[in-house]
Amino acid sequence: MAINLQKGQRIEIGLQKVGVGLGWDPNMSTGYDFDLDASAFMLGENKKLPLEEFLVFYNNPVSPDKAVESSGDDRTGGNSDGGDDETITVDLSKVDPRVQEIVFTVIIHEAEERRQNFGQVHNSYIRIYNALNNEEIAKYDLDEDFSIETAVEFGRLYKRGGVWKFEAMGNGYKGGLQYFVDKYL
Repeated sequence: MAINLQKGQRIEIGLQKVGVGLGWDPNMSTGYDFDLDASAFMLGENKKLPLEEFLVFYNNPVSPDKAVESSGDDRTGGNSDGGDDETITVDLSKVDPRVQEIVFTVIIHEAEERRQNFGQVHNSYIRIYNALNNEEIAKYDLDEDFSIETAVEFGRLYKRGGVWKFEAMGNGYKGGLQYFVDKYL
């Protein structure tokens, strides 16, 4: 049974291979498709990327250690019928030892130009699941808490005492991918 996550909630993962799924329904209410993008920032102890290549997103789909991989870019939310439109898969056994946490973000591509925000996106969510059997562990609905935001830090995997845990962050911002790049680079 999946947990419906609340901001700040922490859970122990207890898995080797974790999936992060992002889903939303196609919507043209603003005259444009909504293009949501999932990214993973693999951070060191200083909360910064050890190298730029540790940012995994549609233009850099695999981390240098081959631990984190993106499924690519769905520009409309139409890749699935009620399922994940974009996914990021994490093999925790392969994570570079310099990486102590992995922050997952979601942005609306060109949100400012298109005058879009998460409050306008239908059925948007991000979820954590066991990548070996697709069993959902936790889910966070994006449209409920982020009515005016265009970028969200969904959550993070972090290592404490050699054990990987997950924390629901739920921090919303007005900005795009560059906002997070500036923060973590």
